[in-house]
Amino acid sequence: MIDQQPTSVPQRVLRLPVRPDAGRYLVLVAVFVCAACGLVYELELVALASYLIGDSVTQASVVLSVMVFAMGVGSLLAKRLRCRAAVGFGLLEAALAMIGGCSAMVLYAFFAWIGESRFVLVLFSLAIGVLIGAEIPLLMSLIQRISRRDAEGTVADLFAADYVGALVGGLAFPFLLLPWLGQLMGALLTGAVNAVAGGLLVLWLFRRDLTARSRWWLLVANVTVLAVLATAAVLVDDFERAARSAVYGHQVRVAVHTDLQEVVLTGGRSGPPDLFLDGRLRVSGRDEYRYHEALVHPAMRGPHARVLILGGGDGLAAREALRYPDVRSVTVVELDAGVVRLARTDPALSTLNAHAYQDPRVRVVTADAFSWLRAPRGTYDVMISDLPDPGITPSTKLYSQEFYGLAARVLADGGRLVVHAGPPASRPHTFWTIDATLRAAGFGTRPYSAGGRFSGFAAGPDRATGAAAAPHDWGFLLAAAGRVPRLGLDTGVPRLRALGPSALAAGVRAVERTRLPALPPSTLVHPRYTD
Repeated sequence: MIDQQPTSVPQRVLRLPVRPDAGRYLVLVAVFVCAACGLVYELELVALASYLIGDSVTQASVVLSVMVFAMGVGSLLAKRLRCRAAVGFGLLEAALAMIGGCSAMVLYAFFAWIGESRFVLVLFSLAIGVLIGAEIPLLMSLIQRISRRDAEGTVADLFAADYVGALVGGLAFPFLLLPWLGQLMGALLTGAVNAVAGGLLVLWLFRRDLTARSRWWLLVANVTVLAVLATAAVLVDDFERAARSAVYGHQVRVAVHTDLQEVVLTGGRSGPPDLFLDGRLRVSGRDEYRYHEALVHPAMRGPHARVLILGGGDGLAAREALRYPDVRSVTVVELDAGVVRLARTDPALSTLNAHAYQDPRVRVVTADAFSWLRAPRGTYDVMISDLPDPGITPSTKLYSQEFYGLAARVLADGGRLVVHAGPPASRPHTFWTIDATLRAAGFGTRPYSAGGRFSGFAAGPDRATGAAAAPHDWGFLLAAAGRVPRLGLDTGVPRLRALGPSALAAGVRAVERTRLPALPPSTLVHPRYTD
């Protein structure tokens, strides 16, 4: 947006193809369109960086701060173009349309084939910020050449058009462009609109201020930009398939964008499937049983007629709970209905979860777990928190003191809550912060861990080897309201292959060795997960 006061430069009044009032209005329309496009570029970078790199707060801070700084630089650099404002603005918009429109594809390409996109993110933020910052000074020069009356009113009109355009762009990105076109096609369309708006304004309204040579170069530049963007739009599906193959390997069977995230399913033809959510390995079919048995079975030692699973849309935690014949009901609260749909219908994934969703004891609720706990229906003997990793910024509220306070109200007398708390060996701060948070919410806790080759909650595949980059252990916390629960070490639990008595006891001892004392709890306003 605009943080600098434009400076006017005395210029001769132009002869326009329309009346001065109409010309002034057309310039303001161009300001509106350019502001909308500029904010879409900004939001596109934030969204894609959060998806590719993670930690949305950090990525948003980097993009916004670099862009605001670059806008100031662009405003200063625009002084050199004021003498030829029309040509300068036309070239600037062509460059902005090309860079902004292609930014998403380039970022994704670096992520897929090189494995590093942070420095490219900063470069795009700088370049787009500089170009956006130079827009208003040049438009101010152009509008003053149409009419020099009411300079203060002109400044107010420019700022108003800019801010309203930013509002429209900010709303269009999440509600129109992202759900209907996706990140890549949305950026390309925005670039095309940007090029058309800038090109028409200069080549038609200010054509008498251009030399024949300038008109020719501007026409060539805009046609080239539109041709590049159109070509990229035609090839975007092929590009996405190639990028996915580079990221996930050549066994991608399903790749869909739900309303909330990208869901990719690999393997399943000659081996177990792997499930990726937004680029992160959620389920490794080769050893997911180790994780889900360790998550579910210790909590089932006691009354377990009514089971509540928060998350777990893949159906694998439900599979383990349904192994107990005296379980009367399993309620799965999953935010993304698309994941549940895939777990029901995909042959490989439904086989892996033992067709859990066909069991009449299972009920699925499509809702945010935090919001659903505010008004639950009934109480539960066992609550299983199979939620996204606490290191992912949007999920931190699901590991907060407020969340566990709501969970305590849902547990029946003698009920147990089990939480996946991240790997204690490689991320002890996160693990013990969740432990401190549970205790602050009135729970007694028992920590334990289980070994595994792949975690299913780390970042996506390693670029060098193609294997899932993950820690070698899972950490869990078994909790009960007002008391310390018993962590059973007997062998009576069915199919507890990864958690025999000695393995589970060793896991408890290993976790305790990583304990970090006196950590504060995490709350909605003070998330503490900083490993």
